[in-house]
Amino acid sequence: MRILVVGSGGREHALCWKIAASPLCDKLYCAPGNAGIAAEAECVAIGVDDIPGLVKFAREKAIDLVVVGPEAPLVAGLADALEAAGIPTFGPSAKAAELEGSKGFMKDLAAKYAVPTAAYRRFRAPAPAKAFAATLGLPVVIKADGLAAGKGVVIAQSRTEAEAAIDAMMTDRQFGEAGAELVVEEFLQGEELSFFALCDGAHAIPLASAQDHKQVGDGDTGPNTGGMGAYSPAPVATPEIERRIMEEIIRPTVQGMAAEGRPFKGVLFAGIMVTEGGPKLIEFNVRFGDPECEVLMLRLKSDLVPALIAARDGTLKNFDLRWFDDAALCVVMAAKGYPGRPETGTVIGGLDAAATIRDVAVFHAGTKQNDKGEIVAAGGRVLAVAASARDVASAQALAYQAVDAVQWPGGFCRRDIGWRALARGK
Repeated sequence: MRILVVGSGGREHALCWKIAASPLCDKLYCAPGNAGIAAEAECVAIGVDDIPGLVKFAREKAIDLVVVGPEAPLVAGLADALEAAGIPTFGPSAKAAELEGSKGFMKDLAAKYAVPTAAYRRFRAPAPAKAFAATLGLPVVIKADGLAAGKGVVIAQSRTEAEAAIDAMMTDRQFGEAGAELVVEEFLQGEELSFFALCDGAHAIPLASAQDHKQVGDGDTGPNTGGMGAYSPAPVATPEIERRIMEEIIRPTVQGMAAEGRPFKGVLFAGIMVTEGGPKLIEFNVRFGDPECEVLMLRLKSDLVPALIAARDGTLKNFDLRWFDDAALCVVMAAKGYPGRPETGTVIGGLDAAATIRDVAVFHAGTKQNDKGEIVAAGGRVLAVAASARDVASAQALAYQAVDAVQWPGGFCRRDIGWRALARGK
């Protein structure tokens, strides 16, 4: 098969790494890719938002399967355009991708189909949003309705902070049009979990569990980011919790989307809060998480490509995936200044030394080659250093050994990825 992966982050590097290992893959392209992905695939200088360009390239190269990594092109209709051109695509239609494209739509769907989630209301003006926020306990959650690159959520600890967040999103347009509408909702107490399921429009099969670390600093401090690290499996995801997530959240959503005329095909990523009363839905994403994808790909024993095809073709009903028992852990190395304005162009050394450590994979998230052929930072989250081992503690030690082999004064990382699993073990 000739396969095209769309995207340029650590998630896409992990997907390319796994797809390249498939005996079904004869030729692999990635658009636009990055300096690390170039080792797995032929990178093509087409942006993820260039839908006509991607369709034209897929036609010219007789691509057999397109795998779309990020959410923005899915929300914009990339899968629809490719399928209309006769190109099989893994990823939901624009109508189905609204599960991530609009938090308000997602919450309304959950309410309609009795999916357990936090109490909420939608607003298009600041005053009523502030009034409703005042009726909820603290902390209170303020969410931009549209796509905000994982940063459009504020967990306000005071009324003042809640009102400031509403003004920043709705009046100051901190996230552009994504903040034209807001969702204000109650804060859920519990432990957060990343849960993934492959869906074919009618059926869903669970993937391995994972847990990520959203805040920038050790001890879960500082502002939220796109994710500073992850590990799998997540101890909080007991077999009973996983069963309830599938029965109470994933399957009702898949059935509800089909009933709404928006059948969901692709990977459904549920952000779950495991509360005292059981699992509740925080949000849906319509693509693999980043950095969760990196640890899932390390743990996946099965060939990924047939699973992606089965999801696209509607044949997941009797499909099965096998997983390694080992744990996997990933540490994100980010450029100084992230999640604000990252310092780009700084040279990164020691990548070969890190990658030669057994059971370690270094995925590139925001890198490029400069004129001298050196690898330099080209984004906020720059590397995802991942390792697999018999348990989370061993995988953590191995990942940080690899992190310490990377020579990059312009970068930083959290030093406590996996702390919840380790604390639970103690």
